[in-house]
Amino acid sequence: MNASEPFLSAEDLACRRGDRILFAGLSLHVGPGQALHLAGANGIGKSSLMRILAGLLRPYAGSVARGGALALLDERPALDTHQPLGRALAFWARVDGTAHDRLERVSDNVGLGDLLDVPVRYLSTGQRKRAALARTIAQGAPIWLLDEPLNGLDTASVAMVERLVARHCADGGVCLLASHQPVAVPGLARLELAEFAR
Repeated sequence: MNASEPFLSAEDLACRRGDRILFAGLSLHVGPGQALHLAGANGIGKSSLMRILAGLLRPYAGSVARGGALALLDERPALDTHQPLGRALAFWARVDGTAHDRLERVSDNVGLGDLLDVPVRYLSTGQRKRAALARTIAQGAPIWLLDEPLNGLDTASVAMVERLVARHCADGGVCLLASHQPVAVPGLARLELAEFAR
């Protein structure tokens, strides 16, 4: 593999929450053009695994390695609810160093173009989820970690997310997608967390 190509690897990971080991002995490798579905019931440790892979949570055991920048979408969209959506996204565009025209393009691609003047507090759960997805995509990171990206989305929006993931991987990106729902992406591999539960 080319040293500049994106990848995400984990070796013999274990995660502990309180006195309980959620999972142990978990290894994975996802390279350019690949997508992996982290599957399992609610509470099994999908979000904890995503946070470990993102470097936000220390594993109880094991190690993580990655090549390339990473963008994480989780259940906290971190959008100022008092601001219009366009301003809330523009704040993160400045933080992330995203060009304004790229943010506009991405917003249109996820169906937010006509909502940019609406205060975030008035957006539905699905609209907020799509806004968080827009920020994730606009960052331009080759590695996407999408934690339950389909929650709160209607059928058309689920299909849109699946198309965006497929396109990202077709362009050589990497995607790990944690969901208890089925996901339809060509070539999507699947890792069942229940196999590593303790």
